[in-house]
Amino acid sequence: MPCKRASNEAPLKETLFDGGLCLHTTQVGQDLFQRRLSMVDIIVQSSLLDPAAQPLIDGLVHEYDSRYANLDRPGGARSEILRYPAEVFAPPLGGFHLLQRDGETIAGGGYMSHDEETVELKRIWTAPHLRRQGLARRIVLALEKSAGDLGYTRAYLSTGFRQPEATALYISLGYRPLFDTSLDVQQYRSLPFEKHIGAKLGQPISSPLYPASASFEEATQRVQERKAEQEVKILARLQSYRETAA
Repeated sequence: MPCKRASNEAPLKETLFDGGLCLHTTQVGQDLFQRRLSMVDIIVQSSLLDPAAQPLIDGLVHEYDSRYANLDRPGGARSEILRYPAEVFAPPLGGFHLLQRDGETIAGGGYMSHDEETVELKRIWTAPHLRRQGLARRIVLALEKSAGDLGYTRAYLSTGFRQPEATALYISLGYRPLFDTSLDVQQYRSLPFEKHIGAKLGQPISSPLYPASASFEEATQRVQERKAEQEVKILARLQSYRETAA
């Protein structure tokens, strides 16, 4: 059936086709369409040491320092982001992926191993001017798939209490909150989630919920203790791998 134009439409410059749809466009619309066709998005395996990862690192530093500027963060956001050696985000223990558009890094993230079953997703980032377009969702799903291919069956992650959009994303992706969602998020400060992936994808998961704190100061202390415990496990896994591979 030929395409038809409403009588009140602007003069046509060209007819374009997109996924079987007939699109009448003005010159401006045609330019936008052609620009969209020229954009190529690819997800690549990378490393925190890759220069292409620098926009992600700088973006996260700015994000955390902006949202949590009034909180005591020893060493600042950059120190926290570079807390672990890049090796923990490399196969076979972990992974790191960048979403690039025409060679430009626009999103990314990684994961690192806690044990034989669990990975922790970290450093999830999307360029601010491209948010609300599903890019973070694509990265998280790619990380889950990559970790599942390595044999992991559980993904763990956490986000700050001032990042409600991240909380909404993870819940929409099927992550189970490990905290009481009816309470003030400041009673946790860092909000943990879990989800089965890989061979257990879609199966229910029911780890115990983390206890709420009586104050923000207590929550901060608990988060620091939890991170210290996790760091011991993660670095122990790395050391064990190094010894085995030597």
